[in-house]
Amino acid sequence: MTEGKKTHPYCFGKLECVFPMGKDDMRSSPESCFYCIFKTECLRSAMRDADGLKVREESVDRAYESRMIGFFERWSRKKDLRRRMKKQGDNEKIGREDP
Repeated sequence: MTEGKKTHPYCFGKLECVFPMGKDDMRSSPESCFYCIFKTECLRSAMRDADGLKVREESVDRAYESRMIGFFERWSRKKDLRRRMKKQGDNEKIGREDP
C-alpha cells in the first residue's frame, strides 16, 4: 500500500525565506509560515546547515553585547561553531551528511 507523500514547498529549508533578518536585526518567521504544515520540519532543516550555525553565532554575539555571557564563554562557543561549520563544509565537499 502506498502512502500519499506530500511535497515540500519551494521555500522549504531555505533560511532566508523561513527565518529572515528583520528590520530590528532580529530574525523571525514570516506570518505565512505559521499556517504551513511543514513549519517545524522546515525550520529544523534550515537550522541544520551552515546558515543555521551562522544564526547561532549571531545569537552568541548578541548575548556578549548585552553582557549575558563573558569573553571566554563567547570565545569558546564561537570556536565550537566555527569548527562545526568547517566540518559541515568538509562533509558537503565529500558528499556526506554530518552523522
